[in-house]
Amino acid sequence: MKTTPPSPGARSADGASVRIGALLPLTRPGWTEAGRHLLAGLELAVHDVNDTGGVNGRPLELVIRDTAADPEKAVAAVDEFAGLGVAALAGEYHSVVARAAAARADALNLPFLCSSAVLDALTEQSTDWVARLAPPQSRGWRLYADFLLEAGHTRIAVAAQPSVYWASGTRILRDHLTPHGVTVTELDMSALTPEAACEALAEARTTALLLLVGHPEPAVPLVRSVRRDPRLAEILMGAPAGQPEFAEWATLLGADGAGVPFLRYLPRHLTVLGTRVENALQERLSQTPSFVAFEGYDTITVLADVLRSHGTTWAGIAGAWPQVSVEGTRGQIQFSRIPGIGVWQWASPPIQIVDRDPAEPDVFRVLCEG
Repeated sequence: MKTTPPSPGARSADGASVRIGALLPLTRPGWTEAGRHLLAGLELAVHDVNDTGGVNGRPLELVIRDTAADPEKAVAAVDEFAGLGVAALAGEYHSVVARAAAARADALNLPFLCSSAVLDALTEQSTDWVARLAPPQSRGWRLYADFLLEAGHTRIAVAAQPSVYWASGTRILRDHLTPHGVTVTELDMSALTPEAACEALAEARTTALLLLVGHPEPAVPLVRSVRRDPRLAEILMGAPAGQPEFAEWATLLGADGAGVPFLRYLPRHLTVLGTRVENALQERLSQTPSFVAFEGYDTITVLADVLRSHGTTWAGIAGAWPQVSVEGTRGQIQFSRIPGIGVWQWASPPIQIVDRDPAEPDVFRVLCEG
């Protein structure tokens, strides 16, 4: 069992800690860099909570389980956490994994604050046990579709792999773009090589290619192939799922990875808390923290507030979602019910469309906000 021990600032008479079960992709095939950033945010927030007295004098403790992007591992971890008596669940980055965890948490009546997963249908039915910080996929990806429309793209291809998440993204884009006369063609990257994909893009005279694929494979070789094909010199590559956010993208692709617009969930200006947290995360990660690290920090900030005000029972925590009003790193966090979304949802998380500056790939340019 991997845990984050409580810091000395919080002590209770009997030494009992309040445990939070954390789900994270820390090994392949999970997106390990996202998992590392998410964990850094969670751990920093636990440290800060304990330095300010913990949860009514009891230290907060993080109990960590690696999902490795495997829904079955996530479900097993949720069962284990329930047996350990955690107060709540937190975390997860991969939408398909978070969906499995949310379904099991709902069945067990165990509160789960999902940090990063965006799939609209996080649960099949409405539940009071699950809340989410990240915006629904439909909101972010419609903004991305509008960005493509405003740029004048009418022949768009999506290079996709089989997945509920990628299929949902393709459907959102197609439903939003097709009424405007835009053609959306799907390339099955489980069947095509990067070279074959380039042939299809050239033949269709595609103006924009969206990378709905895993990172680093097959995203990195596909980007390299497109960049080196003179027929595709004018094509826009985009990554609405956010692959270019992380340093590994720039390390592997260098200049080839610049100018690829993606979605990230940061405001133009962080809150005062956010600026302090940004500096602390920079020290922990030895690199610029991603939006995922801030999502991790905000998750614990919300849970600590709920635990202090409503106690540590599962029913008390789940009943508190509609009453949450907490200053996070990226704005004031409040949960509400949104039509078509079955969980308690932060209704207004910030969304940006950003790319890496071709002149300086370590610098991000904000292209659009919504």
